[in-house]
Amino acid sequence: MARPPKWRRVDQEPAVTYFKPRGIPLRGLDEVVLTVEGFEALRMSDMEGMDQDAASLRMGISRQTFGRILAAARKTVSTAIVKGIGLRIEGGNYICNNRSVRPGKSTPGATERIDS
Repeated sequence: MARPPKWRRVDQEPAVTYFKPRGIPLRGLDEVVLTVEGFEALRMSDMEGMDQDAASLRMGISRQTFGRILAAARKTVSTAIVKGIGLRIEGGNYICNNRSVRPGKSTPGATERIDS
């Protein structure tokens, strides 16, 4: 029996969840999927400039796990850019700390688990 995945903490879900090349119709466009925790790893490492030790502590995972998530996220994003395909951001095993609005319910400051 496999060990259940550990929940990864993310500060917030992405505001935009789909990117596609300009001028290519969505119909028939291939796509790759970037997990929300991969998005968060990219944000903390590449945008905020955090080192992997600090970022892994913030996400509540080991540095090695953070490194694997980051490497997979970079590969996914570069694949979408180089091949000119869509990039969908969704899914993963994460806890969102700052989710202020949930469909059908307002939950300011709530922490909720998201898994898919």
